Amino acid sequence: MNLKSLLRNSFRQLTKNKLRSTLTSIGIIIGVAAVILSVSITNSAKILVETQFLSLGGKSLIINKGTRTKSGKVNQDFKIDFNIGDVKAIKNLNIIESASPVSDDAQYVKFKDTSHLSAIVGASVDFFYVNNWFPVEGNLFTDKDVLNSENVCLIGKTVANRLFGFINPVGQRIKILNTNYEVLGVLSTIGQTSSGRDQDDAVIIPYTSYYKKIIGSQEIENISASVRTPQDIPIAEQQVTRLLRERHNVNKNQVNGFHIKTQLFVIDRILTVSRIMTILLGSIASISLIVGGIGIMNIMLVSVIERTKEIGIRMAVGAKEKDIMIHFVIEALLLSIIGGTAGILLGIGILKIASSVTNLQTFVSTSAILIAFLFSAIVGVFFGYYPAKKASKLNPIEALRYE
Repeated sequence: MNLKSLLRNSFRQLTKNKLRSTLTSIGIIIGVAAVILSVSITNSAKILVETQFLSLGGKSLIINKGTRTKSGKVNQDFKIDFNIGDVKAIKNLNIIESASPVSDDAQYVKFKDTSHLSAIVGASVDFFYVNNWFPVEGNLFTDKDVLNSENVCLIGKTVANRLFGFINPVGQRIKILNTNYEVLGVLSTIGQTSSGRDQDDAVIIPYTSYYKKIIGSQEIENISASVRTPQDIPIAEQQVTRLLRERHNVNKNQVNGFHIKTQLFVIDRILTVSRIMTILLGSIASISLIVGGIGIMNIMLVSVIERTKEIGIRMAVGAKEKDIMIHFVIEALLLSIIGGTAGILLGIGILKIASSVTNLQTFVSTSAILIAFLFSAIVGVFFGYYPAKKASKLNPIEALRYE
């Protein structure tokens, strides 16, 4: 019997008991759909997080005072004091794209009779480029504004909502301590940090104005810098470390007196969690497939018993053990492939519905589809082998006598 005839006969046999075949396939359908969903959702989440981190400073380095110990704590016993010369020297490194001094302090911001406690940030124009944070209304302040210590500012969305409500903030004046600042623009929303701090609750002013009118000193809390691509960060860390040690005459045997934080560490942690979730969810989905495979084996064993006489007749007219075995394996394989195909369609359908309902972009992984389909086929062959082997080993004479 050729392959075409085997497929036709196997399909005919499955359609004889449509309800039983459907119920048997449910385990495979659920398992395959679970594989599609688990892999695609974790991949979509990974891509979304990577995109957001890159858009919110994924190429940035933050140079802080104090040395980070092995335990992760910051030792402030020996720290270097940054100066504007450090910022300019870092910016002059070929690998660095932008660099800005950053200092902040909590102060009340007033507009008419409304006041709000917010973070006042002193920085240069490069600060916005490092953090990829630009105004949705109005404009940035300029290098000339920084040079002249102009009383201008940009405000985050939270400050805009708290102070101005439905009034357009651009061109209005807000008061910080005893100085009035003109609002040049309202920055885009960037949300909260992982620790829950509202990053939009901030007022950014030229660092020169900050030093003169907010804190009365030139203390730089940290330096923010960015590179062109995330791949440049490790090299940039090395170059910045070497530069600052040289500029501040740090001895070879001394600790740095500063530490550098990057988003790559966070991204690596997220990718690690993503991989763990993929393995975990994939394992759960695999269990569903195995349960489905056991269901196939169970039904195929029942089918062997029901068709014992048919097997005996086929053997009597010349069918070999190999023919009987291949027939039952193909039947089990066909059952699992049909279930696998239905599971793939179900998984894709659920993803599409979830995407439209939540407005989150989901990515159907081609590799997940191929893996799920291949796994379902392997399950069909593996769990169909024993019933097929049992059918092929039946004694033709005893099989013909079976009632």
